[in-house]
Amino acid sequence: MTETILMILGGLIGLAIGGELLVRGAVGIALKAGLSHLVTGVVIIGAATSMPELVASVQATMAGSPDIAWGNIAGSNIANSLLILGGAAVVAPIMVSGAGKRDAISGLVAVGILWAIGLSGLGAVWVGIALLVLLTAYIYWRVKHPSKAHDYEEEEEEDAPDNIWLSVILFSLGVGALILGGKYLVTGAIDVARLFEIPETVIGLTVVAIGTSLPELAATVAAALKGKSGLALGNVVGSNIFNLLLIGGVTMTIAPGPIPYELFDLEWPVLAATALMLVLLCQYAHKIGRGLGVILLAAFAVNTAVLFA
Repeated sequence: MTETILMILGGLIGLAIGGELLVRGAVGIALKAGLSHLVTGVVIIGAATSMPELVASVQATMAGSPDIAWGNIAGSNIANSLLILGGAAVVAPIMVSGAGKRDAISGLVAVGILWAIGLSGLGAVWVGIALLVLLTAYIYWRVKHPSKAHDYEEEEEEDAPDNIWLSVILFSLGVGALILGGKYLVTGAIDVARLFEIPETVIGLTVVAIGTSLPELAATVAAALKGKSGLALGNVVGSNIFNLLLIGGVTMTIAPGPIPYELFDLEWPVLAATALMLVLLCQYAHKIGRGLGVILLAAFAVNTAVLFA
């Protein structure tokens, strides 16, 4: 048991460090390559901050536990919307003012698409490829029709290395740390599931999902503290879209089976509710204050307790 706990802790640390190194290296490479601000923010940072979830899900799928992978996708998005956004708002209120509306709507649509796929029982390589194509179309649309409401990557430039080789080194170290961290976390999570006879989907929804969301938590809190509301909100809505389409597409392509049906009994409705909440916040809220932040954190705690109950 001690060894399992150490594996999980080591995996979480590896994912947190790897995610940070990967983001900084990727942004540095993108900026030195002359990519536009929007491409850097939407594509590079959006994909990089989802790498812990992707690596953990791929590791789980390769280990013969796709239920953990799909639980991680749903759980990470719920954690992003409730735990991360709520925690950031408690630290420093997040100004909204219409920022992120289009991306929040896109995230809600993605939830609906995967819900329909899951209820239909579809599970094939072409479904996974279709999700990846849909993500590509979304990125193309965002680059061709940028929003003036906020800029995802504005603050990230300050942390990007000036030297291209340092960026490459950071990127490489980040990839290595993510791979090792994901391997240890998933192995430990599978051991816990078998030891305590907990469904692997629940482990994916909780332990793995919270662990892989740590980089987004750090980035969102830091952005809120610096008054970068667009970046704080963008970290959440952007990561949610990449989790659903990128990780869902890769998972379905590697392990072409139906999405675990038990997800649709409780957690997918919760996921859909949080996605709708983001749309409503972006449309009508002026800010996400500390009071609402506490409510979001409480909702996350209740949801987690229900899962284990």
